[in-house]
Amino acid sequence: MSGSNFVDYVKICCRSGAGGAGSVHLHRDKLTAKGGPDGGDGGHGGNIIVRGNAQLWTLLHLKYRKHVIADPGGGGGSALKTGADGENIILEVPIGTVARDAETGEKHFEIERDGQEEILLPGGRGGKGNAFFKSSTLQTPRFAQPGEPGREEWKVLELKLLADVGLVGFPNAGKSTLLSVVSAAKPEIADYPFTTLVPNLGIVRYRDNKSFVMADIPGIIEGAHEGKGLGSRFLRHIERNSVLLFMIPVDARDLRREYEILLNELRLHNPELLDKRRVIAITKCDMIDDELQQAMKKEAPADQQSDGSPVPLLFISAIAGKGIAELKDILWEQMNERSFLSR
Repeated sequence: MSGSNFVDYVKICCRSGAGGAGSVHLHRDKLTAKGGPDGGDGGHGGNIIVRGNAQLWTLLHLKYRKHVIADPGGGGGSALKTGADGENIILEVPIGTVARDAETGEKHFEIERDGQEEILLPGGRGGKGNAFFKSSTLQTPRFAQPGEPGREEWKVLELKLLADVGLVGFPNAGKSTLLSVVSAAKPEIADYPFTTLVPNLGIVRYRDNKSFVMADIPGIIEGAHEGKGLGSRFLRHIERNSVLLFMIPVDARDLRREYEILLNELRLHNPELLDKRRVIAITKCDMIDDELQQAMKKEAPADQQSDGSPVPLLFISAIAGKGIAELKDILWEQMNERSFLSR
């Protein structure tokens, strides 16, 4: 999933269709000189609808579509004819897309399944024709309702990636390297911060032809929940992961402190993230020998899952292949544990 093709945020100006005006008409034909009111209702203005599509993985197709305008409803006609409804505009989006108001940030809905449809902006209702207002005391109304105007609002669509395992860590923690080793994904890798500017997905092959999806999330820094660094824009991708793999490089100044900062950023972004299963991996362990590794275990972070069980901790090196098989086993075990707990 290359950076140029992956778009997880779009802002669109939406204008729904106005409702059609009701008709003012009195029935006339060769046999009726003065008939009663028969003006029909106006049609409903077109809605702007968001529909889930499981075949889509990005919002790229909406990146350059800055204005979405639905058709107005048709006016009512004689003989109680109702005006045609304005054609709806349907925006297809990947599963996991969240719709928000661009000004207030209010969440409207989240697309969670294929084919799910939600109205992003409703069209105006059609006006009532004069036939609607006929009564025993008003037998010949010569007025009708205008249609409701359409609405024009800026909306934001945000994508939250679905993956079994999300990689959480500071820039240069080795997340992209691990993903490139355990899957066929080819993320950009370099020795400077923020190499990863967009999330990358990879399919990890496991035993007996099993597999799971791993997501490399751009690096988090302290204050990310406030938008610092690459900010909370990428923290939302963690929300749909079953298991979170915290990656801390072995050359970090304070292993426990780094883990606490990462955990705190997730807590401040969304406290529910701490209910997910967690695994801690100390990375780049090809830089130390076995004796130093044993000594560093005393400095490694220790934590508990939300159910009170200990958070697994292991030392790995993606470059040397050290601990990778064990890591896959632990991640698979935690994914199954997550599935069991959520039943």
